[in-house]
Amino acid sequence: MAGLTDSITALAGVGSRRAEQYAHLGVFTVSELLRLYPRTYEDWSVQVAVSEAPAGAPCCVRAQIVGEVQKRPMQKGGTMYSCAASDGRGLFTVTLFNAGYTAARLRTGETFLFYGAVTRTRGGFQMFAPQVRTPDAGGYIRPIYPQTAGLGTHVIERHMKAALSLFDKAPLTELLPEEERERLGLCTARFALYNIHFPESGEALGKARERLIFDELFLFELGLLGRRAQLRAADGERLTADASAEFEKKLPFALTGAQKRAVADGVRDMQSGKPMSRLIQGDVGSGKTAVAASLLLSAVQSGWQCAFMVPTALLARQHAQTLRHMLGDSARVVLLIGGLPAAERRAALTAIADGSADIVVGTHALLTDAVRFLNLQLVITDEQHRFGVQQRTILAEKGVRPHLLIMSATPIPRTLAMFLFGDMDVSVLNELPAGRQPVKTFAVGTALRERIYAYIRKKVAAGQQVYVVCPLVEKSEDGDAEDAVSYYQKLKNGALRGIPVALLHGQMPAKEKEATMAAFAAGKVKVLVSTVVIEVGVDVPNATLMVIEDADRFGLSQLHQLRGRVGRGKDASDCVLISDAVGEEAKRRLATMCATTDGFRIAEADFKMRGPGDFFGDRQHGALPQMRIAKLSRDMETLKAARAAAERVLGNDPHLQHAENAALRAAVETLFENGGDTLSD
Repeated sequence: MAGLTDSITALAGVGSRRAEQYAHLGVFTVSELLRLYPRTYEDWSVQVAVSEAPAGAPCCVRAQIVGEVQKRPMQKGGTMYSCAASDGRGLFTVTLFNAGYTAARLRTGETFLFYGAVTRTRGGFQMFAPQVRTPDAGGYIRPIYPQTAGLGTHVIERHMKAALSLFDKAPLTELLPEEERERLGLCTARFALYNIHFPESGEALGKARERLIFDELFLFELGLLGRRAQLRAADGERLTADASAEFEKKLPFALTGAQKRAVADGVRDMQSGKPMSRLIQGDVGSGKTAVAASLLLSAVQSGWQCAFMVPTALLARQHAQTLRHMLGDSARVVLLIGGLPAAERRAALTAIADGSADIVVGTHALLTDAVRFLNLQLVITDEQHRFGVQQRTILAEKGVRPHLLIMSATPIPRTLAMFLFGDMDVSVLNELPAGRQPVKTFAVGTALRERIYAYIRKKVAAGQQVYVVCPLVEKSEDGDAEDAVSYYQKLKNGALRGIPVALLHGQMPAKEKEATMAAFAAGKVKVLVSTVVIEVGVDVPNATLMVIEDADRFGLSQLHQLRGRVGRGKDASDCVLISDAVGEEAKRRLATMCATTDGFRIAEADFKMRGPGDFFGDRQHGALPQMRIAKLSRDMETLKAARAAAERVLGNDPHLQHAENAALRAAVETLFENGGDTLSD
């Protein structure tokens, strides 16, 4: 008999060809098949009268055929069949297309179940191309699964029944402690697994979903809390010098209260004797680099080496330059990025290995085997969502349990931060440094584009610089959205003729991108036409205008990040959102952008509108286990309950070592198998 960990081919009717099809759905084992949850359901169990059918939504109608089937050829080929039917309260017309076999079954006087949308026309009610079943064959809630070429939902349904039959007599492991299950009023695992696939009723389906959503979030929270406990149980190097006051004296400006609190948090963590694991999240322009520099100085004065990893070579160069300026002779800052001249790279690697490099600023080049630190004790990663857990782990392993500081410029809603970073402490920078002016934001239609071009010329004439962002690199098939390549040519040869305009997009060679951005930063380029590649970019204080074409095509958080490229100097800055969108959600997004510059308010609004995808669209390069049924924007209350339950379970068994928790521990380890030993002793 097949087991949960066996290949999908262990099930009857699943051969190598079917296994290849299932692979496209991420299903390789019996267990993974069981966790291929339906994406929706057809409810044949509740029948309605056509006169009470929900508008535009599918439903089930029980009706008797009361008229002969009429057959008519269609103009473009094929055959249309139609007949009259009665649900006992009224008549409607059933219309089928190219379905001769089904039409032949619709004999006068016979009763059938019809599933589909009911349409009201001048001639009465109609059901076009409904599914048809006899009453004895229908009447249940049918699962509809994600599908792929050659693998339809009917086939998956058959294989799912075979997989579930494995538990008809064998026990199904219950991961949730019975005490917790009863406390929360949740159904059993067996009930949930059967009823998520083949619900006995709508109520049973609701209970099944509730339990499986809870389980998914519960396992995730156990993993995060276990990782946090592991970090706090480990020994870390103690900071021996606190250079916070000394650093602040070096600055030509005063730190904000939020910056001072974040610095104090970091110092306290590194003095605790436990490895720091802290997230600093701040709005764009909130001064995260100054916080990092202060902590770096304390680390260097304690005799430590530090690594500072950023996502792009250009950003690495900027950070290295900024740190040298802020720290002066107090620390030796070394740059390590791809493409360095061989001699410069060798010198950098030598300085890292012999310890003469105090702070190493770099990109993914820091992760290569050739990079060996003498005494790495502090790791900082900037723009955290660009790096996955595995990348951070590789860098951290170049030291012995180093302190970890992650800086995210994407404000994250509090509830989402609890989910994403539940294993970390969090500092929030929610104050703008003195002298920064909020960026004024305007939403306009394309009819005002010529006035915008005039405003761009005015900004350039005043010695300032401008970003213009397009959603596409090149023209797409739909031809609706502005693309950067065409837009660049249009501005260069038209409205901005004679003004230094440059093009930047992600498909350009890395060196060309870097040279273009460097020219803009140096003021040689006055207008930069770009895609979202500038979302994480260098600091150009002289850029005071951001124009975003087809702004409705961007999420709120992304719009806010783009807006954050301006407003970094002493001059007033503006952001112009160009869109002719008529959709209500798009209008709400643009209105929110115009109403506030508070990144945390924007993040909360974006989370409610779109869920977490816009924050971590690429799932952090594998940083998070994939949620199969839970949805964060909908299930936050369940997440809170799951976290509380996880805390209670770990309070009684911190490493899940008790025999009754063995299966629970295995499930958590499996969920986090790409993220390290989550619950190691």
